[in-house]
Amino acid sequence: MDRRALIAGGAVVAAGLGAGAAALALGGGNGPGSGHGRTAPPPEPSVVPFHGERQAGVTAPQQPATQLLALDLAPAATSDGRAALRGLLGELTRVLAEAAGGSPSDARLQGGQPAGLSSLVGVGPGLAARLGLNVPPALLTELPDFPGDRLDPARGGGDLVIQLCAADRWPLSVVAEQAGAVARAAGATVRWTQSGFLARTAGGATPRNLFGFKDGTANPNGPEGGQWVWGPPGPHEHGTVLVYRRIRMDTAAFAALPGDRQEQVMGRRAGDGAPLTGTAEHDEPDIYAKNPDGSYVIPATAHVRLSSPRLDGGARMLRRGYSYDDGPGDRGLLFCAFMRDPAQFTRVQNRLAARDALNAFVEHTASAVAYVLPGAPAGGTLGEGLFG
Repeated sequence: MDRRALIAGGAVVAAGLGAGAAALALGGGNGPGSGHGRTAPPPEPSVVPFHGERQAGVTAPQQPATQLLALDLAPAATSDGRAALRGLLGELTRVLAEAAGGSPSDARLQGGQPAGLSSLVGVGPGLAARLGLNVPPALLTELPDFPGDRLDPARGGGDLVIQLCAADRWPLSVVAEQAGAVARAAGATVRWTQSGFLARTAGGATPRNLFGFKDGTANPNGPEGGQWVWGPPGPHEHGTVLVYRRIRMDTAAFAALPGDRQEQVMGRRAGDGAPLTGTAEHDEPDIYAKNPDGSYVIPATAHVRLSSPRLDGGARMLRRGYSYDDGPGDRGLLFCAFMRDPAQFTRVQNRLAARDALNAFVEHTASAVAYVLPGAPAGGTLGEGLFG
């Protein structure tokens, strides 16, 4: 084998190892609000339309890479604050539409394959209250404190939350930099940033989280989530609510458990992702099935059982989790979920915080809630309905 062939072969092996490491993102029916839809295969990178009734960051198929950032606006009188927000949303609309359009002006985004960039912008509860924005309080409330939380305020919250998704990390870094620049020009500051990754999987197979279990099995069927996602009829019909949680995972301690104990903690089998009561990954977990001795087949403290929509009136949320790796001792899940009402997350998380067997292996370190604005029509600006 000559030297060039050897180098090429090594590159192929390295790429395969990288994909395998990325495949290891907490859910698969193992997160708040489980459902029963199949994961759609990620599309080949292409232009994702920016303009529309709903923001593409929710409606487009989930991309392999994400970058989240939160902005804080400078304190100001209500009228001045509204003007500053309107101007910032206009600039963010321009930046994000150009980046998604396939013909960006920034040279760093030119000449390569389309990244399939999609984005969303949401308004935090504090800003909505401070400026008296047109967002019904029921759609946007802060989460309560949950037992076991170890939240770092500097890594959560924010007046505006932005999520960028693409086929790879490169355009996300560039567009996040552009968003930060227009924020600073408007007198705002970047409060926090966080990157995450998700493996591409053949044929739409469900990727795995850092505990080695499939993540995303139990999402609602279809990219929009149907009745589980969008707000009530009226000016907020095409908006939704994002709940974000940064969850550190003790992967070494979990890996030390025997395999059958790991499955009892999760309520699913590691190999095929099927619930302990089923035979295939997408079988609905039967949380009431019992063994001959009267014990539950899916244990009372199993993650899948406590997050079951059957305990929450059938309510479901659209979850889009990403893994993160910020160095030794700080790896885990970026839990991003969309719903009509953050109270839905609160109900599920209260159950998990009280009894979930996974609590010994996870720690919530950051949190945010945002009202994801309706999309911007062609020629329009994000957030136009906030000021009515």
